[in-house]
Amino acid sequence: MALTVDTRRRRTRSALVAKSGLIVALILGAVFAAGPVLWMLSSSFKSNTQIFELPPRLITDTFSFDAYVAIFTNPETMRFFLNSYVVAGSVTILTLLVAIQAAYAFSRFEFRGKRILNVVIVSVQAVPPITLLIPYFGLMVALGLYNSYLGLILTYMVFTLPYAIIMMTGYFNTLPKELDEAVRVDGAGSMTALWRILVPISVPGIVSVGIYTFMIAWNEYLFALTLTRSIDMRTVPIGIQLLMGQHSYDWNQIMAMSVLGSIPVLILFLFFQRYFISGLTAGSVKS
Repeated sequence: MALTVDTRRRRTRSALVAKSGLIVALILGAVFAAGPVLWMLSSSFKSNTQIFELPPRLITDTFSFDAYVAIFTNPETMRFFLNSYVVAGSVTILTLLVAIQAAYAFSRFEFRGKRILNVVIVSVQAVPPITLLIPYFGLMVALGLYNSYLGLILTYMVFTLPYAIIMMTGYFNTLPKELDEAVRVDGAGSMTALWRILVPISVPGIVSVGIYTFMIAWNEYLFALTLTRSIDMRTVPIGIQLLMGQHSYDWNQIMAMSVLGSIPVLILFLFFQRYFISGLTAGSVKS
């Protein structure tokens, strides 16, 4: 009996130690993840002098909105946000329109070259984007799309479409084929079955793909820097980099613009979190 009691005590102590260790690890992870974000937010309300004061303070006695006022009253920075919204929104809408129809074809029909196309789509995902930078630059110049919205949109779609098609195909595969077959029996076509039956019940998958696509297009830096030339075509990531002057950095404005640049993705995720998570899990069940 004594052995049993001692064994239970040891197990209880071991469980408490393991639980305490897990809690400490989670707290450290949360601090590590949230620390830079909190410092960025705090620095956006400071002056450049306060950002570098020693010892550093997360919360200052006086909050300054000068950095945000400077951003909102500068037509150039507002143009950066407009460009990002135009490009990211267009890429998201066009990617979803193409991916939904392509995924429907891959999920419901057998056609010549289907396996080859699948291999090509997956292979594109494995190609590092930086290796395509110079070829795309030459292509956009040759087509007259350099320094244009269309050039950025078409370039981004090359990288967002493969993932979107793969995810939507996996999601459509989880839906019974009897749904659209019943519609076709009633005399409707395949497109009617897709847009009136499958799309409404595929909202979680569409939302998750849409958020991912928007994030990729919104945060992309390398191609936006290479494929644009004039200030009025720059996007938010390039705008943040342009705040770094040759002799001085406006750190408070950089932090403020970074905060403002994070808000659209954060809002999307907060509002559509339920659809985003369920869409990712549903799309991974069956392929």
